[in-house]
Amino acid sequence: MPTTITPLPFTTACLDALPLEPAYAEEMAVVLADPALYVFTGGGPPDPAALRSRYERQSAGSPDPGELWWNWVLRVRADGSLAGYVQATVRGPRAEIAWVVGTPWQGRGYASEAAQGLAAHLVAAGGVRELVAHVHPDHAASEAVATAAGLRPTGEWEDGERRWAGNPPVPGPRWGGVRVGPSRRRGPTRNRP
Repeated sequence: MPTTITPLPFTTACLDALPLEPAYAEEMAVVLADPALYVFTGGGPPDPAALRSRYERQSAGSPDPGELWWNWVLRVRADGSLAGYVQATVRGPRAEIAWVVGTPWQGRGYASEAAQGLAAHLVAAGGVRELVAHVHPDHAASEAVATAAGLRPTGEWEDGERRWAGNPPVPGPRWGGVRVGPSRRRGPTRNRP
């Protein structure tokens, strides 16, 4: 199992996935400001101060030593804007993943690209052999993202969401040339609290 608390950055064809830092809170509050993002997940848009506080807790890591909280913001390389985030809660060879792309960036394939890149990154980072996500049954776009990441629906449910699971393939050309390591640029959620 990977042991680093802070995840390594990774890149995909169009995105830089940068390790979460509290300094991203103000820009991410704008990305996450559309109430439509919360139709299937509940909650509402966070204010920058609350988001900074959440990011401080998430960046500090899980209080459970057997669990890693890995979080990244997604920067669109073409224009430098933040567009969303991906995250993984890693426990042994299993990672629960989640993704959110802000409304203005939806429909461009960024969520699928990010989820595929995340899956490949978790394999490359070592130890992850099973991915799990929870998707609302009426959220067709998130179901498409889960499918793109190699997940399939199961018969299991949690809090009104269907559990999706799968084994990530070994990274290769199909995964959009994911590059693990320092990004070319320097720079919410299932992780608790």
